[in-house]
Amino acid sequence: MSDMHLDPSRPDINALFINYVQQHGPQADALYLLGDLFEVWLGDQTSLPDYSDVIKCLATVAKTTPIFAIRGNRDFTLGKRFAKASGTQLLSDPYTIDLYGRKTLISHGDLLCTDDVDYQRYRKIANNPLIKWLALTLIPAGKKRDIAKNMRAASKKAQAEKQSDIMDVNHDAVIDWFREHDVQQIIHGHTHRPKQHHYEIDGVAKQRWVLGDWYSQGSVLRVDSETGAELLELNLAEG
Repeated sequence: MSDMHLDPSRPDINALFINYVQQHGPQADALYLLGDLFEVWLGDQTSLPDYSDVIKCLATVAKTTPIFAIRGNRDFTLGKRFAKASGTQLLSDPYTIDLYGRKTLISHGDLLCTDDVDYQRYRKIANNPLIKWLALTLIPAGKKRDIAKNMRAASKKAQAEKQSDIMDVNHDAVIDWFREHDVQQIIHGHTHRPKQHHYEIDGVAKQRWVLGDWYSQGSVLRVDSETGAELLELNLAEG
């Protein structure tokens, strides 16, 4: 799953996520959360109390099912306190896994959007360890919320002014990842464009799965050792 964008102001989506994880998590071999689990994460100390129900749900399921998480562009400050409280294991981005015999690269996906030069510049600055430490340590919680609100508004405005294809993944970047990491498939989110893409690279068939967002429904890629992968859409009524 990716791009859940959980937020206290959207209790229906929060409930859908919690219900799905509680129902299906205990039967799974593993659960992977590929970024933007939260709409905004203002550091562990500030945001943990805002999502106590989600944290409790993850911690309960993590007792029997391994849960792995990759940071997204909305929750890039997820830290050790979050990992400990939720029972999740934070992974680097991208990260290679063995998915039932298929070498798979998982990622949030924003690193592939290389045509969006302004965003990549912002991402590099925001993920600088020193910048993150200063922001988390020196800025009061109330000010952090104001900054996050202004940044979300600026992001929506910027997205509205950009061409749609600029915010999608770059084809050459995808091909480079397939070759660099020598994987059979790539799974990512970020672009909110759920679909399975097919490639033939150096005479070998490859796949790229794009996960959907959780704004008006849920999106899950369910991978089974026998039947393969299936992209599912969850109705809000299921929450």
